[in-house]
Amino acid sequence: MPSILIYISAFLFYALVGWYFWRSRWKNQSISPNAKADINAPSIATWEHFLILVPLTLHGFILYQSIFINDGLSFGVGNAISSIVWLTALIYWFSGFFSRLLELQNLIAPIAMVAAIAVLLPLILPSLRPLANTELPAFKAHLLIALLAYSLFTIAALHAILMTILEYRLHHPAMSRILMNLPPLLVMEKMLFRIIWTGFILLTLTLFSGVIFSQEVFGQSVTFSHKTLFSFISWGVFAALLIGRHFYGWRGRTAIRWTLTGFTILLLAYIGSKFVLEIILQR
Repeated sequence: MPSILIYISAFLFYALVGWYFWRSRWKNQSISPNAKADINAPSIATWEHFLILVPLTLHGFILYQSIFINDGLSFGVGNAISSIVWLTALIYWFSGFFSRLLELQNLIAPIAMVAAIAVLLPLILPSLRPLANTELPAFKAHLLIALLAYSLFTIAALHAILMTILEYRLHHPAMSRILMNLPPLLVMEKMLFRIIWTGFILLTLTLFSGVIFSQEVFGQSVTFSHKTLFSFISWGVFAALLIGRHFYGWRGRTAIRWTLTGFTILLLAYIGSKFVLEIILQR
């Protein structure tokens, strides 16, 4: 278990980053549609970009020390949520290297605040026991792909929420400069479906690798559980969304509703089931 000082340091650095981006990007940034502003200015400077790397590195070290214990993996609900949030923040940080995604870096403030809480979860909600069968390559591949899929769908959900806010604020007499700096809705919609497509492929690989892992360990392809059921339902929701997009041109609020529905079911599949088993039932 990492030192309490590392937890506190990561928390404070995340809070500092969130506070800085809140002050510089969000606070007192409402402007009227007729106001003249350089909305095409880069949304994040180089030194700001690498400032975010400090808490990300500390967070990654905490997760490494918390998860990899002796020869097993300790992956309770605290480590699971913290890992997903860390990967989400890392992907957002990495997207800052691409000029077409710079505007989305304005979301660093809320993400940093969420990460500040998530980094403490392995300390607050420690794992009750190591995971079984973690020495199997199929399990390690399954866990890694699953975390990436969860992180991408988390980004997709945040993206969908941002699109909802932007659509609403377009009809408002004054709009935050943060929202005016964002790409047009059609561009954001294309980005949303690219994220969903990537997440859907990873989710498909997660279910496929889970079948292989189940076959190796239990001798049957699928073990029925709430996690399995909700995972396949979520996969079906995203599959239906992508089919509806391709054949019927689903977009706008329809796409947003399906995205958020699929993400909610996916949360219930793993995080929800682990929370019930570990926190409520103490199993």
